[in-house]
Amino acid sequence: MSVTAARGFRAGSATAGLKPSGRPDVALVVNDGPRDAVAAVFTRNRARAHPVLWSEQVVRSGSARALAVNAGNANCYTGPDGFLVTHRTAEHVAAVLSSLSPGGPEVGGGDVVVCSTGIIGVPLDGGLLLGGLDAAAASLSPDDAASEAAARAIMTTDTRPKAAVHRDPSGWTVGGIAKGAGMLAPALATMLVHLTTDADLDAAALDRALRAATRVTFDRLDSDGCMSTNDTVSLMASGASGVVPDEAAFTAALTDLCRDLGRQLLSDAEGAEHDVAIRVAGAASEDEAVEVGRAVARSALVKTAVFGRDPNWGRILAAVGTTGAAFDPLEVDVAVNGVLVCRAGGPGEDRDRVDLSGRDVEIVVDLHAGASDATVWTNDLTHAYVHENSAYTT
Repeated sequence: MSVTAARGFRAGSATAGLKPSGRPDVALVVNDGPRDAVAAVFTRNRARAHPVLWSEQVVRSGSARALAVNAGNANCYTGPDGFLVTHRTAEHVAAVLSSLSPGGPEVGGGDVVVCSTGIIGVPLDGGLLLGGLDAAAASLSPDDAASEAAARAIMTTDTRPKAAVHRDPSGWTVGGIAKGAGMLAPALATMLVHLTTDADLDAAALDRALRAATRVTFDRLDSDGCMSTNDTVSLMASGASGVVPDEAAFTAALTDLCRDLGRQLLSDAEGAEHDVAIRVAGAASEDEAVEVGRAVARSALVKTAVFGRDPNWGRILAAVGTTGAAFDPLEVDVAVNGVLVCRAGGPGEDRDRVDLSGRDVEIVVDLHAGASDATVWTNDLTHAYVHENSAYTT
């Protein structure tokens, strides 16, 4: 149970025929209230997909009753017709939900967040999508199985669904589902993350908590340095628990949940054999620590060295040197899985002591330039990644 773990939410899914595999590809998440607060963060890519442009406007109102997601087609670079499909999606979902709850609160297209993921530049078949949404609406349920099915329906190149839940002792819950296996880069990733809570929080509080959480979790995933056009992380609150949590406590729990989902995304990165945490310590500022961490994470030489089980610290130090961060190259230390392979910009302990046979790798770069630190997460670069992304459309 995840996206329906919080009270007041139902999920549904269906197969619309958008995925060549014939697997489920449409999901709905409905907020039954009593509150309808929403917040979201989106890709910073200037070339944003039609669903992102639509959902940005929805979220500005601070309220939403439903989330409609399709996989198999990103509906990006698809011209005016692509935006029309997004608009029709929202209006159709609103009409269906209104018909299912006569006498209930009126739902309009502006109450529906829309998300799409998949191939770019191919027109999205609106007829197939709307038919799938009808079927998904007919399957809406608060059950665990409905949540798991929704998590599977939003997958693209993922090999497994991602979900997480936090149940707070004070009586509120937050849960979520996620998809993403490539282009896990800054300013989110090729990810869709859908979070729900029954805490009684307004949209402003949700927005503050979500931005604080994503800043140190999803925004620091950097799988392959590529930024997607469709990234969306949404958070809806039903208020059904009746509990108004301490905002700091809610933010901390949400951050832990996002970190959990982020690690699940990273561990399923396309073709990856290693999950790499790059911790930069002793930086003059947190921003500079992140800059250094990103430089190391994006180095193809570092990533291929990790794949080859080669603790080539020279490549790490070379990546650090490309940044504008404050440091003296003759004072930098580098440790790989606990072995200080570089000490003060020169050779340290025997690199043969480094064990890279396991899945998890930790690289620690100490700049000795200040008191700030940050961690960026990445993965290695493998033959399988090249194959996956060279054959993606064929």
